[in-house]
Amino acid sequence: MTMHLKRLTNIISSISGKSSILDSHSSLREKSILSFTTRHDFSTSSADTTRHIASDVEERGHREYLKCHKGGGMFHKSACIDPTASIDFGAVVHSGSFVGGNVHVGSGTVVGPNVTIGQSTKIGYNVALANCTIGDSCVIHHGVCIGQDGFGFFIDENGAVAKKPQALKAHIGNNVEIGANSCIDRGSWRDTTIGDHSKIDNLVQIGHNVVIGKCCMLCGQVGIAGSVTMGDYVTLGGRVGVRDHVTIVSKVRLAAASCVTKDITKPGDYGGFPAVPIREWRRQVASRSQTLK
Repeated sequence: MTMHLKRLTNIISSISGKSSILDSHSSLREKSILSFTTRHDFSTSSADTTRHIASDVEERGHREYLKCHKGGGMFHKSACIDPTASIDFGAVVHSGSFVGGNVHVGSGTVVGPNVTIGQSTKIGYNVALANCTIGDSCVIHHGVCIGQDGFGFFIDENGAVAKKPQALKAHIGNNVEIGANSCIDRGSWRDTTIGDHSKIDNLVQIGHNVVIGKCCMLCGQVGIAGSVTMGDYVTLGGRVGVRDHVTIVSKVRLAAASCVTKDITKPGDYGGFPAVPIREWRRQVASRSQTLK
């Protein structure tokens, strides 16, 4: 009987010992979890943490920008803004840019770094200006893009395409008007230039390195390829196309839907595809009409 009691006592003590070991392991695990949660606060989610970091970065970025007292738009503290200029709410003027007197910049417009805007120029909504200068008393309508990359690429013997550097600028003269959603590319080997008093209609594309003289008129949907040189007082009717590297002398007028495929060296009126002197084009049209009859 005594032997049985001793065995029972040993069994109970061994069970209690294992229980104490389990309790110690359990407490150790709980302490580890407590320590981990103390070092890493899970009261906020990772998304909240990301938002917090992003807001800190955004706040630091906002410190670089000031609110325009006229219009409520933002400008970088390194930009030079004339006190009479108005920058509408939602517009942004980036670092190093200059905005002259009595300029109005519409909502949604982005004026990129180191852009110059002359005095009394009016800029519409959602305009993008980069790598360019704008003269005095210009009108830039809604959605215009000036100074973006030109369309230029190298193609090697294997057909691989690489971008050509487009590192120069676009210069817009004084008293120029540019219609809605028109695009003027910056230059690659020379600056793209629009002469004083020239007028550009809606939806016009002007490629890189193009030089346009003064008092020119470009009607809607005109497309001018890269490196074209145009003289003064040139008028292009609607949907005229001009191929790259073509030269057009001063005082030329082109009928609508014409296409210039080679240099025009004499002033006058032209039309057709390819563009020829207007009388020759009319004879061609009359001849075709007679043939169809």
